[in-house]
Amino acid sequence: MIRRLTGYALVLLAGVAIGGFLFARSLPRAFLSLTHCERNCYRLNELTGLLTSVGIQRVPALVPRVELESDQCIAIDHPWPEHRPHFVLFPKRDIKSIGSIAPDDVPYVLACLAMVRELAERAGTPRYRVTTNGPGFQEIGYLHFHFVTR
Repeated sequence: MIRRLTGYALVLLAGVAIGGFLFARSLPRAFLSLTHCERNCYRLNELTGLLTSVGIQRVPALVPRVELESDQCIAIDHPWPEHRPHFVLFPKRDIKSIGSIAPDDVPYVLACLAMVRELAERAGTPRYRVTTNGPGFQEIGYLHFHFVTR
């Protein structure tokens, strides 16, 4: 019995340690609320933003469809594009939206904008559009830019 409890305790501690490592660079997000969930619980876009943050910051080698990558930004081929080419660029720093950019975030955002230039050169076109959404319109609660040509 003691052996089994010790094993459970070790698994729990390992889970806490791994979770602490994975989420250490992520912005705090409310998770549980005992009364009302309208503002305090994860919505789907916030959960996907948190998971995107962990993937991009901790295990970028597992991110699928990577087109370009630097120390501060990663560009992936959009999985469900309306037009080709269509890339999504993510700063390698947990930034929730365009409205929450802090001074320390600026190098990461600028690195993504520099990557836009490289994508345009690769596409061989001066005609392209770069967009981002504010917090109320994001499907993923993580700052990202769409690069689209027609």
